[in-house]
Amino acid sequence: MATFRLHLPTPFSRKPPPNPSPFSTPEILPSPTDAGFHFREKLLYLQRDLHLDASRALAANPALRSAPLPSLRAASDALLSHGFIPEEAARILSHHPSLLTSDPEDPLLASLRFLLGPVAIPCSQLRRAVLRCPRLLVTSVPNQLQPALYFLRRFGFVGSHRITSQTALLLVSSVERTLIPKLEFIQSLGFSFKETQKMVLRSPSLLTFSIENNFKPKVDFLVGEMGRDLKELKEFPQYFAFSLEGRIKPRQQMLKESGLWMPLTDMLKLSDGAFRERLVDLRIESLDKRL
Repeated sequence: MATFRLHLPTPFSRKPPPNPSPFSTPEILPSPTDAGFHFREKLLYLQRDLHLDASRALAANPALRSAPLPSLRAASDALLSHGFIPEEAARILSHHPSLLTSDPEDPLLASLRFLLGPVAIPCSQLRRAVLRCPRLLVTSVPNQLQPALYFLRRFGFVGSHRITSQTALLLVSSVERTLIPKLEFIQSLGFSFKETQKMVLRSPSLLTFSIENNFKPKVDFLVGEMGRDLKELKEFPQYFAFSLEGRIKPRQQMLKESGLWMPLTDMLKLSDGAFRERLVDLRIESLDKRL
């Protein structure tokens, strides 16, 4: 006949001494099941192991208060298993603390597999791609990353222009709300599809710039203040990557005051020192022509 044993839970409190003094106060130890004890454990993990600002993390993701510690460790462990060092994992999790309470299978691991598989980011470049855009790890693969990859490849991001660790951040951009409107704006400047395609593939960062805060004011300044032809953008689409207030306007002012002109490439790509030297050379050439 089978014998069943009743397993009683082991009490967590310490047993009193055999002959306790009636005047002694028994020592009370914190119970491992106490919510406050576990909460302090999580705070220590966030601060000491992940080097996160616990207050900011809790404010950004209130679910951290009730999540068990093992679930918090799962996200960090998943990153470490893919070659990220602890400092990098902490940086990613500080940007997106929601990962700490999400199932690491989706979206974190699903996104990493997508980058290594369909996108074909080399393992050696995976860390660079994610650190450049941690948002990749909190973006849905079927709803966002996959449609964006399909669109970008159809547009021309294949072969030597394929998505790399430098351009993987484009995958988080909505096709309908972000990518298509920016391409349409460039075409509205008078460029054909082929010309637009060439410009974007030459300078993929064009797809990361704001139409209202970047494209429009810089186009207006190029045509209105600088008196240049938009066709110059075909050869130098990187124009949009330079600061309007920090570089474009000051250098245009220096050229205007000197009555000089130079191609956009020389005007913007040269360092401050090289630009001044180029101005001196142009002034000398201008004087030489007058003599």
